[in-house]
Amino acid sequence: MSESDIVRVRRLRDGTVVEELPDGTTRPIEDRTDWARLEAMTEEEIEASALADPDNPPLTIEELNRMRPVPNPRRIRERLGLTQEQFAERFEIPLDTLRDWERRIAFVDRSAWTLLRVIDKDPEAVVNALAKTYLPPLPASPDSRS
Repeated sequence: MSESDIVRVRRLRDGTVVEELPDGTTRPIEDRTDWARLEAMTEEEIEASALADPDNPPLTIEELNRMRPVPNPRRIRERLGLTQEQFAERFEIPLDTLRDWERRIAFVDRSAWTLLRVIDKDPEAVVNALAKTYLPPLPASPDSRS
């Protein structure tokens, strides 16, 4: 793949998707979808069209069974009955990071994805594991004063 094959796009605050051109300017991406034709298609036509797409073959049952859903931080937090602040503190996740995940401003990276899956399945195991990583402060001995 060469640089000329790459199309750089971004979504503006108003939801418009634009292409970023090499000179730094942008232009709206043209929606070439024939929505009227799509709305008129039957389920059989949709299925046949999907099966005929060589770039995106349908997944097999085995592939579908191997897939895991991406954890939803907000759903997990709400199921646990925690505020954002409580969740962030309990699981040692920076509050701003949690907020960005929940707003979908930032993507959950692979290691955080794993942590969220464990929190979802067994939150107390994570709390216990984190608690074991800390050593209590040593009491000051009378001899240590200088």
